[in-house]
Amino acid sequence: MSAAALVLRGLSKEYAKGKPVLHGISLEISDRGITAIIGPSGTGKSTLIRCINRLVEPTAGEVIFGGQDIAKLDRKALRLARRQIGMVFQEYNLVERLTVMENLLSGRLGYVSPLRAWLRRYPPADIERAFALLENVGLASYANQRADSLSGGQRQRVGIARAIMQEPRLLLADEPTSSLDPKTSVEIMSLMRELCTERAIPVMVNMHDVELAKRFADRIVGMSDGSVVYDGAPGGLSDEVLKAIYGGEDWIA
Repeated sequence: MSAAALVLRGLSKEYAKGKPVLHGISLEISDRGITAIIGPSGTGKSTLIRCINRLVEPTAGEVIFGGQDIAKLDRKALRLARRQIGMVFQEYNLVERLTVMENLLSGRLGYVSPLRAWLRRYPPADIERAFALLENVGLASYANQRADSLSGGQRQRVGIARAIMQEPRLLLADEPTSSLDPKTSVEIMSLMRELCTERAIPVMVNMHDVELAKRFADRIVGMSDGSVVYDGAPGGLSDEVLKAIYGGEDWIA
C-alpha cells in the first residue's frame, strides 16, 4: 500500500453564500501515479484543484499535505508549503517577455532570496538542472528564446518543466491539454507521466477528455454537481457511470 500524499476532508467551497460549488469532498491521493478528475464544465474540477494550494480559498474542510492543514496556514507557512506543490496551468502562465530558461528558473523563486531573484542570480546547480530539464522536454535549443515565440505545445512543455524545477512532492495540473490539438495533448500527457514517474511525483489533473484520462490515469475521480460520483480504476468507467457523471446518454458512442 502506498502512502497518501494528500488528504482532503470535507472540502467545500461557496463563491456565493448558500450556493456551494464543492460539497464536502473527501479524498486521499496516493504518493504515486496519476489521478484524473473528470466531469462536465461547471462541476467544480478546477475549483477543487485550486483549493488545494489555496489559489482559491476553501469555505470549509481540511487539506492535509506534509502533515499540516494547508487551509489553516498563515501567509508565510503557505508560501513554504507551495514550494512543494507544482502547478501546471491551462493557459501556461508563462512570463511571455522572458526567455525559456528564465521561465524555468522561476520555478526556484521560492528557494532563493528576493535580491538574488530580482538580479536573476540562481545557483549553478539550479541552472544545470534547468538545462537538463530542457533536454528532457525537447527544448534544449530554445533556452534563449522568448516564451511568446513558442507554440502552445512548447509553452506547456516549459510549464511542466518549470513545475518540476520546484522539486515538488505533488503536481497539480489544471486542464493542461484543453488548448491543444489531440496529437499534442497525448505528447504532453506522455511527457508529464514520464517525468513524474521518474521522480516519484504524484499527479492530480483535471481534464475534459475522458479517453485521454482513461489512457494515462491510474485512478479516475468523476464529479457531478460538485460531488464525487465515481472513484476507481479507468476500466470501471462504464456507460452507466459516465451517464451518472455527465448526464444523459445521447453523447455516448
